[in-house]
Amino acid sequence: MIESRALQVAMGSLKARQQLSRTHLTPSMLQVLAYWLKILGSKVYGISLKPEKDSILFKSLQLNKKIDQYFSDITNFDKLNCLVKKIKPDIIFHLAAQSIVSKSFIKPGETFRTNILGSANILETFRLNKIPYLVYITSDKCYLNLDSKKSYKENDTLGGLDNYSSSKASAELIFSSYFNSYFKNNKNLTVASARAGNVIGGGDMKENRIVPDIIKSIIQNKTLNLRNPRATRPWQHVLEPLSGYLQVGAELIKRNKICKNQSFNFGPDSTVNKNVVEVLTEMSVNSNDYNSRRNFLKFFRKNMLSIRQELYEEFKTHIDDPSFDLYFRAAISTYETGGYV
Repeated sequence: MIESRALQVAMGSLKARQQLSRTHLTPSMLQVLAYWLKILGSKVYGISLKPEKDSILFKSLQLNKKIDQYFSDITNFDKLNCLVKKIKPDIIFHLAAQSIVSKSFIKPGETFRTNILGSANILETFRLNKIPYLVYITSDKCYLNLDSKKSYKENDTLGGLDNYSSSKASAELIFSSYFNSYFKNNKNLTVASARAGNVIGGGDMKENRIVPDIIKSIIQNKTLNLRNPRATRPWQHVLEPLSGYLQVGAELIKRNKICKNQSFNFGPDSTVNKNVVEVLTEMSVNSNDYNSRRNFLKFFRKNMLSIRQELYEEFKTHIDDPSFDLYFRAAISTYETGGYV
């Protein structure tokens, strides 16, 4: 669990037509960020591997028509640097990662190359090309896990006892090294790092994702095997940390000293953290609930297009509202009580 530092910033700060470059586009979180930036009026560039076979959002959001996309691996510094030099963005949002914990045990080399070498390459191309602003995103797994019940703060000890955690801690240590070596006394290069917990949201169909796995087990009538049923996670919807990243980016552009060269945690209030079993229980549908909600699966399939359009209109309406996060929480609450069904 992490302790979040609140930022009160209006989203309109990014509405000027900044050139924006984002690294790694395929995960759902990055696709939503690209779409959000486009709505804000930015010229968006993506540098990523090709979309995965089960990538839903890339096609449904028509990102191939909305952004300038380059398919390249960030571990290849020469190609990355060439692209950044060509694009010359005003700000970089770096979210590149091998983000699956279980995969880090199967392919440790790929995990370390992407999360450590790839991140170092981003910092170096940012420095060499004199890009004004960088929002450098890692993970709440960068903190040394001491099995403590307290929430981690930004100045807690970094470290990792497994491949994924150590790769994220290393990425943060490299960030600190670059800051102290190159950025600390450079007024023209402004950076901040951001760390978020477990993110859920539409379009994330990677392996070992709790919400998709629960839905798949219900639809396919299969038994769901839980790896760590009592593990507590700071669950949050994809729009929540993304709104925080955008806030940090906006404040860097506005030269807000509070954000400059700082690290920020983004997570839900500690009182709403749940373990895996609690999430499973809340999402489970018994026969009575199933009937009372008018056969939700059939309803959703029948009305998918209209629901998508309605959500888009709501999203577009509130995108510039500084209280959007509160609005979103209210909307989720309404959904969970059955108000939308």
